[in-house]
Formats: sequence, structure tokens, C-alpha cells
Amino acid sequence: MIKSYWNKGAKQKRITIVVALLLLVLLFFFRDDYQPVLLFIRKYIFIILLSLIVLILGLRKFRKTVGTGGRLGLLGLLILFFGLLYFLGWNQGLYDYMKTYNVFNSLNKVEIDELPLTQNERIQPLRNIFSMANESVGETKDVSLPHLVRIGTENKWTMAIQPSEKYVMQQVTDNTEEVFAVSSTTPFPRFSNENRIDVTFSIGESLKFSRNTYNAVVQRFNPWMLFNYEPSDTFYMKNDEGAWVQVVSLIKWKGFFFPYPTFGGVMIIESGEHDINDYFERVLIGKGTFVSPDEIKNYKFLTKQNTLAEEVSQLQAESLKFLGGFSDPLPWNMETAVKIPLMPKDQNQQPYVTDFDFSGSNSDAYSGLYHWFGLEPVGDERTSLSYSVFVPADGTDQLYYYDHATKKQGYAGVSAMPLKVKESRKEYDWKASTPVEFRPYVKEIAGRKRMFFLGTISSISEQNAQQFDGSATPDLVLIDSEYRDVIWIDVKHPSTWDETVYGQLNEAWRASEGIGYYYQEKPKDEDIMERALDSLKTIPKIEDNSKEIEALQHQIDSLKAASGQ
Repeated sequence: MIKSYWNKGAKQKRITIVVALLLLVLLFFFRDDYQPVLLFIRKYIFIILLSLIVLILGLRKFRKTVGTGGRLGLLGLLILFFGLLYFLGWNQGLYDYMKTYNVFNSLNKVEIDELPLTQNERIQPLRNIFSMANESVGETKDVSLPHLVRIGTENKWTMAIQPSEKYVMQQVTDNTEEVFAVSSTTPFPRFSNENRIDVTFSIGESLKFSRNTYNAVVQRFNPWMLFNYEPSDTFYMKNDEGAWVQVVSLIKWKGFFFPYPTFGGVMIIESGEHDINDYFERVLIGKGTFVSPDEIKNYKFLTKQNTLAEEVSQLQAESLKFLGGFSDPLPWNMETAVKIPLMPKDQNQQPYVTDFDFSGSNSDAYSGLYHWFGLEPVGDERTSLSYSVFVPADGTDQLYYYDHATKKQGYAGVSAMPLKVKESRKEYDWKASTPVEFRPYVKEIAGRKRMFFLGTISSISEQNAQQFDGSATPDLVLIDSEYRDVIWIDVKHPSTWDETVYGQLNEAWRASEGIGYYYQEKPKDEDIMERALDSLKTIPKIEDNSKEIEALQHQIDSLKAASGQ
């Protein structure tokens, strides 16, 4: 058709050339708009090709079939095929099942023999930080979702103060001009003064058109990356020169049969004002410096950092359900199948970004930030802790897991924690408050490593169930995952937490494990008396043979007297 139109004359040739150039321009400048279509094709390439092949062969056979009955039968087979494809692939989740299995096979899994200790415990949960940040900005500003990142040697919640999505003109004309960076280890997060940093980004998550972070990053992709990469979470941190940058986590899709997501590196966007040069760069080639996973080790600020997309780590953790074999997660098996539990009302689901100390462990894992998952059996009524999963937050190609189930530890899982907390304080108004975000707390207490869950009590708005009250001094609880006891701790004095735990549980540990005395604790009088009684009970009885000895002595004396005579 195009050839015949081309041959009609010079005018038609000019129109064809202009239209072709216009299409090329549109394809070049609007690649960020149609890239989701390319990704869709990439994600489902095998299913799409299989469907097209069956459809083409079926229609060809349909045209060659003469009888009405044969055509109806062939049409019925096509309907049955596509019906089964939809039912098994999407309705029953077979496609996701196979995708997750591909993730499992691609993982570099390392089983560890002991749990790492936690360090730099964060006090506030993510939603509390988000609420307090929103309380500190004006009507025309929004706060991006907080992320826990490493700034130098500290862990901080960072988020951008950006133009509100309610006001379109500001999204078009304004910049992102401030960043919050508050300590994660303090019970008193301050959203003012030195924690409110002046820094200008002409690229932002809430900005419009080519100034939007997603659009700018996609524009930076080459043609091959358009089919295989997608931007994910945006983090705010300092680079090795001490300047604030945006770090956009990238997801890379791998595989042909049931493609699966992996860590694809990051795109670093530097701060700076919007000018004409910036405009042409954004429109033509996008913004950002691409750093592949292999190159991250060359950037010190990206190592031991939190740059991994949670979508990737969630699928990696979930794939451990195949540790028992390909068929184990099927409905008629499920002997070792596990899931990531969903927490009611707690809008921040796993993973919980946690700082772990792996020094002294039997692995080469670094000490720093990890995505932690507490996997539990698939049944709703089963809440035991099956696996602790540690996914390096900087995208390192390894996954560490600790098998609680095989070791028969019988620990309670995350989903069991809310009811235990509510049971411990019945006087609370649990309709207005709820315990949230139970992150791991592993410490060396009373002679061995012990695992607890650290939870925060948050109030929920009656008007908006997703709005959490960010109190500066929240109530905190530690729950012993083995003994199931709830310990309410003083948020203002973290140095006393371990001793508080010991003070509440030492007698239970002593009775069950036979531990000694710690924290310069003096045994009570009744303990000393019980010890003495126990010692007396253990003294063996000595048989009284004094009469026999005396008789023998008389015989010896008689023999001596006879020999002397």
C-alpha cells in the first residue's frame, strides 16, 4: 500500500517522507511514554509468541477447513486453548509460579548457621516518619516516601520536599529544593534546622514531563535498555564528594521463558538548577549516570547502601518456597512452602530495612543494611518463623537465609506479634492504636544470641486508616520470639533495653536453660537456700563399716601379740 502511494507522484513522496520523519521524531522524543508497552512485551514475550503461533496456525487451518462442523470444532479448540491459558496462567497464578521458580534457580543462596546481630536500631517505623514529615511542610508541598539510607557512618531517613501533586503549575515550573534527612536511631526526629537541607533538583518524582524522574531516566536508556530495564524506587543520599544526589534503582528483566526481575544497577542524578542546557539534555538524551551492578564497587557511597528495589527483594525472598523442590508449593504438597506474611493495618510491609552485624559469622557477608524478611508457613493459622532472609540492600548478588524450621527452634513469626502485644496491655484503646512494623532485634544476652521483634505502638487516624500518628516518644515493645513474652521498654534509653529484657526474663531463662547471673545481679536469699538444699541432695551417702573395721583391727592386734611372744 505504501509503495503504491509512493509511486503516484512527487507530492505523495514528500508526504511519505514527512510522515516517516515525524514518526521517527515521535518515537525518539516520546520513548518514555511508550516504554511500558515495550516492557509488557518483554515480560510476556513467551506467552505472546505462543499465542500468536497458535492463533495464526488455527486461523490458517480454519480457512482451509471446508465443513461447518470442522470449523466449529477448530474454533472451539482455540477458545479452549486461550481459556485454559487465562485460567492457569493468570487466574491460578501459574505464570507467576514459573517466574518465581526462575528467580529461585538464578539466586546465589547462602545458608548461615547463626543469626547476625542487629545494630543501630531504628526507633520510628516508616509510616510515623512519613506522617511527621508531612506535618512539617506547607500546603503546596509534598513529601516523597522515606527510605532508610546510609549517610557516612549514620543511618538516616531521607525524603524530598517536592511540589504538591495537587497544583499542576508548580509541578511544571518549580524545582525540588529541599531534602529531609533525620536520624533513624533517635526517638526525637526533628524536621527542621540542620535536618532540612537546602538542595535543588531540577528532576523530581512529582515534577511533570521531561523533569519527572521516571521520564528523565527512561530517556537516558539506549534502545536495548528500553526493552529490558525499568526505573523503580528513588533514594536521596550523599555521594563520595559529599553532594546530595538522587539514586534511582533499576530493575532488569532476564530470561525468555517466564522473564523475571533482577537488580539492574542504578542511575545517579546530580543536583542542579534548571536551565536551557539542562532542558535540551533532558529532552534529547535524558538525565543520569548509569552504574551497572558490577561497577557499584567503584562507588564507596553505593556499597553497603540501600539501593535495591523492594519488588526485586520480595520476589527473591518468596522464591525460597522452592527449597523443598519444584512441586512443594503446589496445593497438595506444601511441606516446606513459605510466604511473606501480610501485616494488617501496617501499611509498611516487609522487607524491613535493618542494619546487621555479620562480623564473626561463617559467611563473607558485609555488615550494613539488608532487606530482612521473616517467612512463615502458607496457612493463615500458622504463624511460626520458618526462615530469616537477609537480602543485601546494595544489590550484591547473594542471598543469606537462616533455617529456623529445620533447627526446630519453634520461634513465633511476625504475624503472631500484634495479638501478643495487645494481650499484654488490655487497658490500651486498641481501636485507635495498633502495634506496627515488627523488625528483628538480635542481641547477645545472658550467654547466647536471642531473637526478639521490636515493634512500635502507633495511633491511626479515624478519618484516614493510612495516616499514622508520629509521636516523638512512641511506646516500644520487644517480644521474645522463643518465650513469647512482651517487654515494654523505655524509648529514651536504648542502652537499658537488654538489661530490661534480662530483668523480666532471667528467672524463666534460669529455670529453662540453667543460665548464670549477669548484669552484676546478686542471687536472692531464696535462690541461695535452694542452691544449698540442692547441693545437700547431691552429696552421696557413705556406708557405715565401722564395726567390720574394728573387728579386723582386733584380729591384727592379736596376731601382733602372738608373734611378739
